[in-house]
Amino acid sequence: MSLRVGYFPHNNSLFVLRHLGILERAIPDVEWVDLRALPQAERVDPKTALPGEHSDWLFTEGGYDIIGTGFTPPLTALANQRDIVYLGISGPRVENGRLVATAASGITSAADLKGKRVGIAHGSWQTTLLLFALHQVGLTWADVEPVDVDVRGGGAALLSGELDAWVGTYPGLREVEAATELITLVDTASVFSHPSLWFTRRDLAENNRAAVEAVLAALRESDAWIVANPRAAAQYFVDDARARGLPADLDAWEAALRGRPFGVHPVSEDFLDEQQRAADLLAANGLLPRTVDVRSAVLPWIGTLLTEQTPAAV
Repeated sequence: MSLRVGYFPHNNSLFVLRHLGILERAIPDVEWVDLRALPQAERVDPKTALPGEHSDWLFTEGGYDIIGTGFTPPLTALANQRDIVYLGISGPRVENGRLVATAASGITSAADLKGKRVGIAHGSWQTTLLLFALHQVGLTWADVEPVDVDVRGGGAALLSGELDAWVGTYPGLREVEAATELITLVDTASVFSHPSLWFTRRDLAENNRAAVEAVLAALRESDAWIVANPRAAAQYFVDDARARGLPADLDAWEAALRGRPFGVHPVSEDFLDEQQRAADLLAANGLLPRTVDVRSAVLPWIGTLLTEQTPAAV
């Protein structure tokens, strides 16, 4: 049995699993595909569309069979008529980041963002958080100027005044907190649960259950190791960043990992309700080409499997 698994640092669980050799015990022929090494798609206009590369590579030669992301990519996949299924979700990651502005900006709430430049890693959970935040105060996507930035670049752009607000994520957010006083415009917990999630193609899930079982069991074991060894896990991220010529702080990465929930759980009704609400809002604001039914991506046996498996202590 062979399997191609996509990974990148933003999905902490798969990134660490890549280094531990746990999945290889069940699938010796596993191949790890670094998303950053794949050809980069042309960036979309954040005002009118969402990038689809995370799910596209599930269906493209040279891509992968399984991927883990944040909240938004499965919705893009479904709207692009990709036949995916959810594998599992993490617990809420509401401490992972939030929508902020500098105290000097005079912006004190999401209602002040009309006409403002807001930095997001577009297509990620950050897009959904911003859209939920705007909707809460009666604004739409067209009322702001969304700017697609990476995690580190977004913080620097906020400090330089190129952005008026930013959806920041740890550990990068920690650097900005140390540099200036920030105002929290919207905390993540007030708008949605923001879990990690994992998904695959329907044909793989239906025709290769052994691979699904092996990946979910390996993720649970690896996540338990992260909880028990957060500093050792953090070192993998630091080493990766430094190998790419990027600064990285071990203490900051350890703190970020300690603040995140690890473990793989079945998709819940609450999660699906959040996904559906986000999908409806994304479509209504012109970011998705059509509305979708998120429950079409649920295979009940996968939830049963996760319920019956004895989870690692995380």
